[in-house]
Amino acid sequence: MVERVTAVGEELATWLLGCWVDVTNAGGAVGFVPPVGPEDVRPALDAHLAELSAGTAFLGVLRADGERAGFGFVVGSANPLFRHWATVLRLQVHPRFQGRGAGRTLLDGLAEHARAGGLEFLHLTYRDGLGLGRFYESCGFAEVGRLPGAIRIAPGDDRDSVLMTRKL
Repeated sequence: MVERVTAVGEELATWLLGCWVDVTNAGGAVGFVPPVGPEDVRPALDAHLAELSAGTAFLGVLRADGERAGFGFVVGSANPLFRHWATVLRLQVHPRFQGRGAGRTLLDGLAEHARAGGLEFLHLTYRDGLGLGRFYESCGFAEVGRLPGAIRIAPGDDRDSVLMTRKL
């Protein structure tokens, strides 16, 4: 089950931060390169929480086996020309829940909440080189472009940023 969240208290914020750190340090491509600590991730989390407060985004929190298992943000546009679509950001499943279909459940739940909110398209980007394209394609996304070498993991390790969309 994916719960739609528009306001985050301190307890949930602490869990989100811990999950993000654990996912990153397990090799997840969610905006950082390991190793990271809470102090590295907190500014990015705070920026997303500000989007929630501004009403331009919602958070989807996945529950599995009665526990929080993952999350993702869906961020819309204030521009009236783009209000029918939104961007999925920071999609992640805690390592304890990976490999059991939790990522698909989370992404499908985010799509359902987006559709129920009147959105018609979702967009996301991912870091190439981790096999994520097959996963997103199996969830109904299609590749629409690439930015070659846009993501620098380390000197000499540049990856494409792959753009994908899904009609809801």
